[in-house]
Amino acid sequence: MTIFDLLELDFVQTALIAAAVLGLVAGVLGPFIVTRKMAFAVHGTSELAFTGGAAALLLGIGVGYGALAGSIIAAVLLGVLSRRENDRDSVIGAILAFGLGMGILMLALYKGRAANKFGLLTGQIVGVDSTDLSLLVVSSVAVLAVLAFIYRPLFFASVDPDVAISRGVPVRSLSIVFAVLVGVATALSVQVVGALLVLALMITPAAAAMRITASPLRATVLSVVFAEVAAVGGILLSLQPGLPVSALVTAVSFVIYLVCRGIGAVQRRST
Repeated sequence: MTIFDLLELDFVQTALIAAAVLGLVAGVLGPFIVTRKMAFAVHGTSELAFTGGAAALLLGIGVGYGALAGSIIAAVLLGVLSRRENDRDSVIGAILAFGLGMGILMLALYKGRAANKFGLLTGQIVGVDSTDLSLLVVSSVAVLAVLAFIYRPLFFASVDPDVAISRGVPVRSLSIVFAVLVGVATALSVQVVGALLVLALMITPAAAAMRITASPLRATVLSVVFAEVAAVGGILLSLQPGLPVSALVTAVSFVIYLVCRGIGAVQRRST
């Protein structure tokens, strides 16, 4: 089959729509995640999303719902337990280890297809059906709506938290709300790249964008573009040779990062 024949298949079209939606959400959240130094937190959240997905497999319910529940629990735990910045890394490490351990235990108890187990770790977007897509779209709209509502105070709290506190901005509450938004987006991204490689969509595009611009608006726009190219481009590149989608999504994302890093180095030398 040619790539044009493959693009006419329903599951491929569903996968491309899902990737486009995820690229938008990850691209918008990414600059905040990088600014707030939450890359490790995203990784820890993805492990609880993996645990929730594994529990859903074991219970025979939708994996997407399990991953979503697990990531929200992780976000709340991170927000409640890491009250002091000095505690953040140790709390994330503890949650990450617990989530990964419980997820492995649940997968060991699951007697179904091995492909379902592997997909939780490395992604299996070709298995996204109309129900999963509906959950993804509704969750993404909710994340973007809440982010739009808290955007200004969140930006203030992210750039200068001490001044924000002195001005009466509820920095603590905003941190927990944002952690939940990141948790939801992380759970959705697990379906594309898996729990092990979720940073390829949530972090790398934003990190690349912030290498070439200091403008928050431009960084967000570029982050969305880079995330879309990585997610959609990775799927398109994987169709004809039949290679794993997650590997190509992460490869495209990393190439973009390297190019932007090079452009940023040239810009600094010229100034």
